[in-house]
Amino acid sequence: MAIIKEEPEENKEAKPSNETTPQPSSSSSPKPVDSHSPTANAFMFWAYFTLFIALITPIFVFLSSLSPQDDKSWFLSLPNDLRLHYSKGRTIKVQTQPNGSPIEVFAIENGPRDAETVLLIHGLGCSSYSFRHVIKSLGLNGIRGVAIDLPGSGFSDKSSLEEDERLGGVFGKIWDIYSDIKEKGLFWGFDQLVEQGRIPYEEFEIRVSPRKSLKPLKLGSEEMSHVIGQVIDSMNLSPVHLVLHDSALGMSANWVSENAGLVSSLTLVDSTPRSVALPLSLLELPIVREFVLGSSFLYTRTVRFCCSRLIESSVTEAHRVLLKGRDGRRTIVGVGKDLNYTYDLGKWAGMETVKSVPIQVLWSSSWSEEWSKEGHWVLEALPHATFIKHSGGRWPQEDAADEISETIMRFVSSLPPSTRQVEEEPIPEHIQILFADATRGDHHHDLHHGHGGHEHHHHSHGVHNGDHGHIHEPNYMDAYGLI
Repeated sequence: MAIIKEEPEENKEAKPSNETTPQPSSSSSPKPVDSHSPTANAFMFWAYFTLFIALITPIFVFLSSLSPQDDKSWFLSLPNDLRLHYSKGRTIKVQTQPNGSPIEVFAIENGPRDAETVLLIHGLGCSSYSFRHVIKSLGLNGIRGVAIDLPGSGFSDKSSLEEDERLGGVFGKIWDIYSDIKEKGLFWGFDQLVEQGRIPYEEFEIRVSPRKSLKPLKLGSEEMSHVIGQVIDSMNLSPVHLVLHDSALGMSANWVSENAGLVSSLTLVDSTPRSVALPLSLLELPIVREFVLGSSFLYTRTVRFCCSRLIESSVTEAHRVLLKGRDGRRTIVGVGKDLNYTYDLGKWAGMETVKSVPIQVLWSSSWSEEWSKEGHWVLEALPHATFIKHSGGRWPQEDAADEISETIMRFVSSLPPSTRQVEEEPIPEHIQILFADATRGDHHHDLHHGHGGHEHHHHSHGVHNGDHGHIHEPNYMDAYGLI
């Protein structure tokens, strides 16, 4: 019987094989790549970094494109009703900070300039557009109605050019690289990596030139009060009948208490320092704000639920466009955060200066039980005020404009006439130069034509029957470069 012995495993491996395995020559085989070498690590880092920047750049570009950056394009995309509203108004420059750049505030008015003047100030989320029917009604009834867009709202400035603070260290370099890739193209960094083997990040260390960008205005109640005072002075509105809507009371109270002698009367339209009709939290929460402001249907539902039940969808669309464009949302949210919601209304009303001002309160009678209780709280804090209910919502200038304007007119007419001095507004210097050039041109034309020119001059100054009462004013270039 044959005995089979198994050789140990070690002997098997040690046993030489009869087959010869060809060894690769050193000249034909590539050298092994060390994945841990510094060159490979640097290449992989910049490759992944460039890919990461290429992926997130479209997201940033998309988010920044949600609000148009070009003012003229934004203006041309507005509904006709809004453009018509803008064409009837003008802009006024005001100073929010002593050493800051001036900003422009939009104002619109209707009615005789020598009549009683009513200044209507809107709350957060609204604009002078919401008072379009009220100022028209006031003007037709012989009262000068003026409405403005507070900074951050409507057609007023919503941002200012500010110098960016440079980030230091690694984050500053990454931000600079991202900015260059965004400016020069998505694959600029990868091209630099292929051509040079690196992204020239060292160049960022020697950058000293500051970058400037448009940033939302940061205005609190005091700054807003200061702006209102400048508008009243610039337009020569005092003594003025103030109409404060919604959150405008919190933004105007300081100016009223300090300048009570310039206030003929005060009308509060569903205005309380403790709340804002439009829920600013919806405009602050990410994703939610994109849905609300990005959808005309959702924004209309929001306004009808919180502000006015009978407001038309075309009107809410106008408010949505004004709020969404030119960084208005962020400015409004910032102003809302800075409002003092614990303002002591009773203490303010008890000031000797405020006691001398006639006050009436217009309050919604059908909005909600909670809102009616808020109205009683306002009345208790203002014991000398007249309390009148209206049938509209918390934005009654939209669904009860005639009722609001009639109540204001009755209140203004019941008070002693205001003594005010009307000053003619000076003609701008550049318009004076145009007039002077035109006059010199006409004089030269007359001298050149002799007697014939004299005859033409006589006819040009005659008034034809169809031209009586028409004064042709020069065209002004507006803030958007349009005539």
